[in-house]
Amino acid sequence: MKPKTRRGVNASFCLTFVSFAVHLRLDSQGMAFYLPAMRESSLNFLRKLVNTPSPVGHETRGQRVWLDYAKQFAEETFSDAYGNCVAVRNKGGSPRIMLAAHADEIAMVVNYIDDNGYLYVRRMGGVDAAITKAQRIVIHTRQGPVKGVVGNVAPHLTKLEGEPKPPKIHDLFIDIGVGKRSEAEKLVRIGDPITLVDEFDILRGDLAVARAFDNRIGTFAVAEALRLLAESKIKFHAEVCAVSNVQEEVGLLGARQIAYSLKPDIALVVDVTHATDYPTVSKTQHGDIKIGSGPAITHGGCNHPEVVARLETVATAKKIPLQHEAMSASSGTDTDVIFWTRGGIASALISLPNRYMHSPVEVVSLKDLKQIPQLLTAFVQSVKKGEQFKVKI
Repeated sequence: MKPKTRRGVNASFCLTFVSFAVHLRLDSQGMAFYLPAMRESSLNFLRKLVNTPSPVGHETRGQRVWLDYAKQFAEETFSDAYGNCVAVRNKGGSPRIMLAAHADEIAMVVNYIDDNGYLYVRRMGGVDAAITKAQRIVIHTRQGPVKGVVGNVAPHLTKLEGEPKPPKIHDLFIDIGVGKRSEAEKLVRIGDPITLVDEFDILRGDLAVARAFDNRIGTFAVAEALRLLAESKIKFHAEVCAVSNVQEEVGLLGARQIAYSLKPDIALVVDVTHATDYPTVSKTQHGDIKIGSGPAITHGGCNHPEVVARLETVATAKKIPLQHEAMSASSGTDTDVIFWTRGGIASALISLPNRYMHSPVEVVSLKDLKQIPQLLTAFVQSVKKGEQFKVKI
């Protein structure tokens, strides 16, 4: 059907413009770009959260940023022994809903210092050694940050015999600008975590680029859901626990701890998923997920069918587009360990499409991201007092 027009302007364009109002801003190079309307303080929170290093096992700095923001919309905040952080709204309500996402990012750690002061590393999480070469890095020491670069032999000096082989993580070496081990040991020590320096920026339109959107977008989304619930005039019955949990990248560890201690009735987990809308990725193998087409929900396994059905219902009511993913044995996210905690927690996974995951140039759509806290909020508001989700037999 041809859209009706008013004064020669396409009506559907008018609606789109109203729905996604844009603001002119400047990026880090002073270049102008348009960004779909996002609350200024929310965008600033996202930028600060992403830019704050949060290497796995050393998430404290990022957790402080998250708590400082979330506490504005919570009746209670706390952290546990290993740094899992919780912000609670409508304490004492029923059922108890956990909105969870992991705070940690993949990283490296100083493993050995040679006689010439070069550092060798181990990986913490799924670091790709091939794309880590020739990168600028920061070593997070007790005395403060130490700059360095991952060394890369010039092609002129490399003798190729057959096809070049990708490097192993133990092949990487870091140059911090010293000449011997004793100098290096005054600056760093074995066990210091290492992150890349790439930070948040706008690629074009509503597409943003950064290292470690995995999974600061999740912790952003659950904090924003808490804000939307606090600002909404719609009352809800559930107790909501927004959670920023630790050490997902090395075994889904923090989620096990906090799910066990919180004893939620329902858990919604937010993480990233692989966008497959770029060259060389097989859709027949990995599914058809596009950035800019809305968040994705996963079907099967740890994803409770009744919780997933409710997400679909509220998404339809709120006109939030959803994409769909299938899983076999596991989702590869905290959902895998949360759902079987204690006697079983009715759980579901909501994912943000992400191009180039586990790289310094992860790309996501801020429009997609904005829809996730809206979906979380609508779900919470839909839950009746004391409601429990059970598989229908």
